[in-house]
Amino acid sequence: MKKKDKKTEEFLVDKMTIYEYEEKHVKRENTKGATFLLRAFAVLIGLFFVWCLFSISKEIWEINEYAGYGAAGVSVIIFIVFYIVPVVKVLKSDYFVTNVNYKTAAKAKRKNKALRRQIAEKIVDICDNVAGVGWYDDRVVAQLERGVKANDDKIIKEQLTNLYKGSVKASAKEIIFKCSLKSAAYSALSQSNKTDAMLVAVVNLQMIKDIVFLYGFRPSDAKLVKIFGAVLRNSFVAYGLGGMKIGNGIARTMGDAVRGIPILGTAISVLVDSSVQGLTNGTLTAVIGFQTIKYLNTEYKLQNILDGVEVLGTEQEFTETCEELEKELKKNKKLAKTG
Repeated sequence: MKKKDKKTEEFLVDKMTIYEYEEKHVKRENTKGATFLLRAFAVLIGLFFVWCLFSISKEIWEINEYAGYGAAGVSVIIFIVFYIVPVVKVLKSDYFVTNVNYKTAAKAKRKNKALRRQIAEKIVDICDNVAGVGWYDDRVVAQLERGVKANDDKIIKEQLTNLYKGSVKASAKEIIFKCSLKSAAYSALSQSNKTDAMLVAVVNLQMIKDIVFLYGFRPSDAKLVKIFGAVLRNSFVAYGLGGMKIGNGIARTMGDAVRGIPILGTAISVLVDSSVQGLTNGTLTAVIGFQTIKYLNTEYKLQNILDGVEVLGTEQEFTETCEELEKELKKNKKLAKTG
């Protein structure tokens, strides 16, 4: 019995305390400020989206009035489907709380535990009801289902970790590649800077939504601010690229090679323009995708670390210290009165 107690004591000594966790992993963040900025960036993306759709509809209206009205109606549908839906789905997704202190750690651990179970149930449900989804390793999901049915948090944690290190990571990379390819292809085909910018925003938001759905949780508000800011930046870059004659400058450097063949010179200019735009937009889309999975993986690892942090002992110590302080103050107050 003594040996067991000694081992337990050694385990508690080695276990990270909440103060050590704070010092090592917690970065001070203005939570309310991050939430405000997140909403602000979402609105700015929406306004940019609306402006692009309005400009395109106006151009069509100037050609044909009735076609312009039709384009306006289609624009409303596009805005709802490709902006409102993905943004709402991302913002409504839950996230792990990892930036904590000794006061909020216990509550965060309870929330994170509930979220892990929620994610596990969702993944099991998807694999049971969606044929050929192919996102998750079937053997790991089978073990995950066993953990859900047994209400065993240890199994749930282990199998989720296995998924995120294996099949989920591979599936996320596949989503990023496909979306980057779409962004590049649309940019190469589009001949309008407004259309180009809007398509980049559409693909970026869809990619973020798909990755969040795949993982089952979203990055925290502070991290999502950076991601939405990058989406806005990508859209502005795409718009700027559409107005630049990149290819013309490169074609001119070919000089003598195409001087006698004007049609060939023009063709090279168009091809270079579209390929450079496509490569740039595709690369920027990939950057956002990898940034998103980096934040998700980091916050998942941090909540795992937090789950093993000793919290109850520090809470008890804090309470005892406050009680002792209160007693001492009362004692000093009585001495002052008698004196």
